[in-house]
Amino acid sequence: MKLLRTIALDSSDTFVFDVPAEPGDWAVSGAFRFCDRNAATLTGKDRSAFRSGFLGVKSWGWSTLVQIVPATEDDRRTLVELLARQLVERFGAPDVATARVAAEEEVAFAQSLCTHPVSALIAVHRSASDGEVRESFRRLQLREGQRHGKAFSFMEVEDDTEPDGDLDLAKISEEPRRR
Repeated sequence: MKLLRTIALDSSDTFVFDVPAEPGDWAVSGAFRFCDRNAATLTGKDRSAFRSGFLGVKSWGWSTLVQIVPATEDDRRTLVELLARQLVERFGAPDVATARVAAEEEVAFAQSLCTHPVSALIAVHRSASDGEVRESFRRLQLREGQRHGKAFSFMEVEDDTEPDGDLDLAKISEEPRRR
């Protein structure tokens, strides 16, 4: 079995997000954190988290990238229980039993992103249109013989969907200019 863990290739998440995830934290998509918010009105670091963040479950912080890692059934159970508790404590779920159902769905979705080899990095891009959130995921593949190192020293990209050709990571939290 494979799951997702947050990874920090540099310190950029510490200034892109209000709360960066701890490296090595179990991760899920985290889009549910925005279910009660209008994506069109998000600004600054909240907007960055919506557009490009994976949720670190223990830290409740955001990570730009996650890594596919091997996991055991015990790891999965621990992740589901941790997420269920977080949903009660931080998100207002009525009880752990109810939260566990939602946590199972989130973890199953995270698992569905793990179709690539162990160590592959995954990035997300979220957008909202007509009240619906759309997520697209990209696998970032190291060149042969290369290891994870600096964030911008690699890689070939394999898209799951059409890329956002104008994505600029350095400007991701800036507000769009009004005309």
